[in-house]
Amino acid sequence: MVDIVQAGPDDWALVRDVRLRALADSPDAFGATLAEAQAQPEQVWRDRLAGSNPTLLAVHEGTGVAMGGGYVPPDADVDVAWLWGMWTDPAVRGRGVGRLVLDRLVAWAQDAGRTPCLHMTEGNDAARALYVSCGFVPTGVWEPLREGSPLRIEELVLRRG
Repeated sequence: MVDIVQAGPDDWALVRDVRLRALADSPDAFGATLAEAQAQPEQVWRDRLAGSNPTLLAVHEGTGVAMGGGYVPPDADVDVAWLWGMWTDPAVRGRGVGRLVLDRLVAWAQDAGRTPCLHMTEGNDAARALYVSCGFVPTGVWEPLREGSPLRIEELVLRRG
């Protein structure tokens, strides 16, 4: 059984563990690097979890096995919510855990009257299949993954209706 929980500041160590495992497992899937995340002190992790933007964890027997977050920029001039950091531990991939996290994040965005958007790294076919099966469509917008990387990220938005 997997529980989907919204992490708070006291869950910082669990979130950090899952995020570091995600960055180690899939270094080309994220804008941040493992070294950057490892360098963050406890207070930075706590502060990120203290706001109104959710970080969700899928927890199985006390271990985080998937994660994802939502973010509404404070100066957003459009009604979008960005979904970020989606990752599922290889041991539980293909069992619907990522979809559970994604569904909860989509519900959070829609409950706030916002359209869910996300970025995915080119070549991540499994993630793309999940997002498309949940109704996300490409916008045609591409950006560099991060400075120094030859990879690009594609913007997808949840199709309304």
